[in-house]
Amino acid sequence: MALAKEPETLAAAAASDGLETIIALPRELESNEPELESDLHRDQINQLLACLKWWWRDRTDFYATGNLTIYYNPNKLTTQDFRGPDFFVVLGTDNRPRSSWLLWVEEGKYPNIIIELLSNSTAKVDRSTKKDLYQNTFRTPEYFWFHPHTLEFKGFRLIGGTYQPLEPNADGWFWSEQLELFLGIHNSQLRFFSPDKKLIATPAERAAQATLQAKQSMLQQKLAWQETKAAQQQAEAERKQREQTQQQAEAERKQREQAQQQAEAERKQREQAQQQLQTLRQRLQEMGLDPDEL
Repeated sequence: MALAKEPETLAAAAASDGLETIIALPRELESNEPELESDLHRDQINQLLACLKWWWRDRTDFYATGNLTIYYNPNKLTTQDFRGPDFFVVLGTDNRPRSSWLLWVEEGKYPNIIIELLSNSTAKVDRSTKKDLYQNTFRTPEYFWFHPHTLEFKGFRLIGGTYQPLEPNADGWFWSEQLELFLGIHNSQLRFFSPDKKLIATPAERAAQATLQAKQSMLQQKLAWQETKAAQQQAEAERKQREQTQQQAEAERKQREQAQQQAEAERKQREQAQQQLQTLRQRLQEMGLDPDEL
């Protein structure tokens, strides 16, 4: 990943302005930026920062901010020779809060990427004066501008010391080599997209997604519980049906046994009757009587 080039040394900068030395440079200055043009501009900056910081939540080697003054010329502080990009990222630095970006404190590091949000009052400067400054002085590798109202969106990459326009992909997005992310318009807002083209969600979107996932999980659990209950009820019904079938089979078996016992009893009765008849015939014969004539 390319880093922004370091500027001339402070001594060389002083010499170019006819100064021999720079004495007691301030180590901290307050930002000196005007109010943002609209709620759309403020919300857009906050959204970009929130999304990028979440995406890089495990990193500590960058500084991302918005509408913060970059003091890059210590010899012209009184002439207000400084700029405050709407959004910028510096790589290879420590991630800590700052009141402003002082080049002589930050090891001469300029932003690696700058995004300006156009407005009717600033568009001309953003397209010309600032573009030239970021190209020739800052030597910022990537520069983008976006208009929250008209949705004008352009991207440039520093090639051979000159900004060359970037070509959008089929989705109309630009690839940022510095961030290793896509920048594109989604629902009329400038958004970041991952290398696999997935939208990097805002905190509100992540919260809504988490709520939706929680509801889906609860619904799935309820559905699973209902399915389990239905399965248990079905199993219980099948168990009762088997019991009824077994009971019916047992009743039929008993009925068959009773019928067999009754048939056996009737057979024995017939046998006894035959035996009694035979005995009676024998006695009659012994008495000299013919049983058939009686």
